[in-house]
Amino acid sequence: MATRMPASSRPHHGGDDRPVLSARALNRALLERQLLLRRHRLGVLDAVTRLVGLQAQAPNPPYIGLWTRLDGLALADVAGAIEDRSLTRIAVMRSTVHLVTAQDCRTLRPLTQPALDRDLWVGSGSGKAVKGVVDPAELAAAAREVLADAPLTTAELGEALRRRWPDVAARHLAYAARTLLPLVQVPPRGIWGVGGRTRYATAESWLGEPLVADPSPAGMVLRYLAAYGPATVKDVQTWSGLTRLRPVLDGLRDRLRTFRDSAGNELFDVPGAPLPDPDAPAPVRFLPEFDNILLSHADRGRIIGDEDRRRIFTRNGVVRATFLVDGFVRGMWALDRDRAGAVLRIEPFAPLGAADRAALSEEGGRLLAFAAADAGAHDIRFAPPGG
Repeated sequence: MATRMPASSRPHHGGDDRPVLSARALNRALLERQLLLRRHRLGVLDAVTRLVGLQAQAPNPPYIGLWTRLDGLALADVAGAIEDRSLTRIAVMRSTVHLVTAQDCRTLRPLTQPALDRDLWVGSGSGKAVKGVVDPAELAAAAREVLADAPLTTAELGEALRRRWPDVAARHLAYAARTLLPLVQVPPRGIWGVGGRTRYATAESWLGEPLVADPSPAGMVLRYLAAYGPATVKDVQTWSGLTRLRPVLDGLRDRLRTFRDSAGNELFDVPGAPLPDPDAPAPVRFLPEFDNILLSHADRGRIIGDEDRRRIFTRNGVVRATFLVDGFVRGMWALDRDRAGAVLRIEPFAPLGAADRAALSEEGGRLLAFAAADAGAHDIRFAPPGG
């Protein structure tokens, strides 16, 4: 899609001659960069690289996230890449598990390690339990040693470490080890339709290569802007979980273009990245739980309103699966299965027009064919608006 400055985004703030981008202009830019204005003929590894990973606390959401963006995706395309270690599951941005390429595992984990350290020592009970009792370097070395023979579950790792530190609960030792060491979740975790407990291996042993010794924060920021921009400094920090990134953006100014949003905030962007017309059509799309498009900006008004955001973020940290109409979140969905078949339940936040309901039904049929191909019957049911 050709890049041009949307006419509706040309007004200026006072004496500042930088263009102002409306929420709708930012929405269309985000959708284009997130592969959501149309399905793309991309390989799985290319797509995951372009998106800088997909959040993946649960096994299935990344499959749905790629299906809604790519043309002709099969479950085996993703599962095969996890099994051959081209893709791997590891805690990186926001200290949460993401599905990333092997190369990004090696570069993003060292870059995001400060955020994981902060969450351990400041935000967790496990950090309090081990602090002053266990030397972090000794704990990391011990965990690496016990994982040398084979991947271990959280419980197995904790019990192995507790033999050395019997006064600390196994769960705290395991949590601290998972934070201090780059541990990947190995298959069958992450394979669609396959159960089993999560097992961990060190990234180096699993991938057969060491982590990148001195990766570039600037490179990470540029990739974020290409995938999520234009964006503020706070947006980059929200996505990455890191703080104090203003100097990195300032150091890149000569390589970036800048805008303002409607509130006057400075937006950074990489040259040549697409800025579609704000009125460009956007098809309905089903997004999985925890989709990064909802989690990667401090101000999420470009994709969802504040009231609707409160509906999809649950108290226990789950981000509900949502659907887009005209590029914005307009409701939630869930896929239920029983002996009779699979039911896609669509819960709009407000009444939908006939054309939008028809488009959601058509796209919902494709979702059922992908995610519940083995079900004996498929059904789509709309809940009352706002229910």
